Amino acid sequence: MMVAGFGCASRVTDDSLRALLGRAKMAGKIDALACPEARAAVLRPLALTTGVPLIALPAQALAGVTTPTQSPRMLDTFGTGSVAEACALVAVARAGAMGARIVVARMTSEDGLATCAVAEGEQQ
Repeated sequence: MMVAGFGCASRVTDDSLRALLGRAKMAGKIDALACPEARAAVLRPLALTTGVPLIALPAQALAGVTTPTQSPRMLDTFGTGSVAEACALVAVARAGAMGARIVVARMTSEDGLATCAVAEGEQQ
């Protein structure tokens, strides 16, 4: 299972999110998108137009998740080094896949308003 996790500002455009998802798909077939609950409304149109399910995660599920990349601002705000990486890892684990790991580290959109990362895990 592969999940593209997103972190973004509320003012991010669909074009920025779509471009990031295009880059994420280079890792393989994306089975789900994941984001913090507070940004689900922003990601929902992308999920609907691509036919990929959206997993909205509570902020507390992301706190304490160890990520390969580290943003001091995200660590202070969300308790994890990368919201996108944490979303991807948590969503893979919640889907029941084993050995969740980041296969595409955090990428930033050209406008700087969104990040995306891809995690993968083996289905049981």
